[in-house]
Amino acid sequence: MPVWTWGGIAETASMLAMGCAANVNSLNTVGYREYLSLFRGEMSRDRIDFCCTKKNWLVPEKPLYYALNAAFFYILSKNHAMTLQEQIELLSAEAAPSEQEIMPVVTELIQLLNLGKIRAAEQDLHGHWRANTWVKKGILLCFKYGKVADMSTGAFRFFDKHTIPMKQMNLDSGVRVVPGGSAIRSGAFVAKGVICMPPMYINIGAYVDEGTMVDSHALVGTCAQIGKRVHLSAAAQIGGVLEPAGARPVIIEDDVFVGGNCGIYEGVIVKSRSVLSSGVILNASTKVYDAVNERVLQASNDAPLEIPEGAVVVSGSRPLETSFGKQNGLSVYAPIIVKYRDEKTDAKTALEAALR
Repeated sequence: MPVWTWGGIAETASMLAMGCAANVNSLNTVGYREYLSLFRGEMSRDRIDFCCTKKNWLVPEKPLYYALNAAFFYILSKNHAMTLQEQIELLSAEAAPSEQEIMPVVTELIQLLNLGKIRAAEQDLHGHWRANTWVKKGILLCFKYGKVADMSTGAFRFFDKHTIPMKQMNLDSGVRVVPGGSAIRSGAFVAKGVICMPPMYINIGAYVDEGTMVDSHALVGTCAQIGKRVHLSAAAQIGGVLEPAGARPVIIEDDVFVGGNCGIYEGVIVKSRSVLSSGVILNASTKVYDAVNERVLQASNDAPLEIPEGAVVVSGSRPLETSFGKQNGLSVYAPIIVKYRDEKTDAKTALEAALR
């Protein structure tokens, strides 16, 4: 019984490639990436042995089947360039990809995130926000396979995943970063005209659009999406959402004012021109009481909590309706929409814009 090697299969595949071209559309795609790696000369000897023994691709009884399969993939490797999304999906499904396989993919991913050419979430034609699951899977690859490395700069000592360095910026970036301990991770998009007051932090996957102010002690978490001309006041916390990959991140649309010490977490969407007064906390479990329209807003299994366009939200309270609560006069936190944006509100935010 013949012993089939990878070299023999590659040679046979090359000879059979022309004859198999008509059958490309009926491929069995198991092992697509490994075949591509084989033909590109990127697969290590350990990797070849793993594929032979663990995946049982090469058995003496079926040498022609595997040669034909390799031939099909040879054709694809010559005629079809895998998209970044396809590569990330394949690597995410693999148990133990090599660093040679991971690094080109995460490098391209971070480069495109830095440029704002891909996003962790975006609006569809109807204005609905959806998570780009494959982008979040790619960011997870950065964390999962990154190794802690020395990223120190001068006297400042830092140790982080080698896959996620600090974002490299210069004067042409058009971003004002005031000295004093701020940091922006690579893989975050920060548009021209953004102002960063120290200390603040913007994490990987975040998108911060033009003219936004990120004030002192503010956080823009992983994959959070911040619109144009937003003001994130001092100590505002915009939480990150990375897992599960399909979960929506926090969305702050254009011209929103987020007051000091606010916290927005777990995929909450704040629609454009809204105002959150100091100390408002919003998460997936929060009920928001709209005193203007006499309704209660909350998340459902199918939709996140959304703060309506132009809403002005303040911190309030409501009585605790248990017997113990009534007996002791207890109340619980309740954010309240007290009005919708008007000329007085616009005048206050216009002053803030002038100061910038």
